[in-house]
Amino acid sequence: MFAAHLRCTYAVGNHDFTEAYTCQTVIVQSFLRAFQAHKEEKWALPVMSAVALDLRVFASNADQQLVKKGKSKVGDMLEKAAELLMSCFRVCASDTHAGREDSKKRGMLFLFAEVTRAVSEGYLLLLNEALAKHETFFIRCGIFLILEKLKIITYRNLFKKAYLLLKTNQLPLDAFLVALKFMQVEDVDIDEVQCILANLIYMVRELLGSGYISHQHQKLVVSKQNPFPPLSTVC
Repeated sequence: MFAAHLRCTYAVGNHDFTEAYTCQTVIVQSFLRAFQAHKEEKWALPVMSAVALDLRVFASNADQQLVKKGKSKVGDMLEKAAELLMSCFRVCASDTHAGREDSKKRGMLFLFAEVTRAVSEGYLLLLNEALAKHETFFIRCGIFLILEKLKIITYRNLFKKAYLLLKTNQLPLDAFLVALKFMQVEDVDIDEVQCILANLIYMVRELLGSGYISHQHQKLVVSKQNPFPPLSTVC
């Protein structure tokens, strides 16, 4: 591993990113073997993050160099790097260590940090950006559609903020429309707002408590007492 690191450093100094990528591949593979051998330890997670990041950077630069020379298609090197990065993910995901603090699964948390923050804060824009940013990874893991379903809870938390701002149990639908447009949701109108609210009320009623849409007055009417019960009490 050390020898490969020296060769990689030399290649980077010469701007030979194809060679740097090849050497970094050896580094990551060697690291993973050592990391797997120490099943009870997670101290090397920052090291894994560093070598994985370097692998992606070198793959991106090597991709550009090879495309210019006509020796590769756009994305070929990144695709190869993705396969090795998935190996890093599998090492973390397969850790069965019971203790949360000692689990290698903590190495995957950064991939979901933006998602969890977005859902809890009703930050729909951040959720969409996080899903788009890590879309390839989530699809490879078979969880993209599951994470997409978190949007309904994100809508709920976003609309709860509108309720807290307006301080009334009769909420104009325009307020939700403004909230969605503020989150850069394109081509949204009152009809779509009503569809989202209808889903919250009828499909997952517990997320919104008791409530109904007054089409005549274009308002959402919710309970005066605890219209948005804590998710911990209903999930």
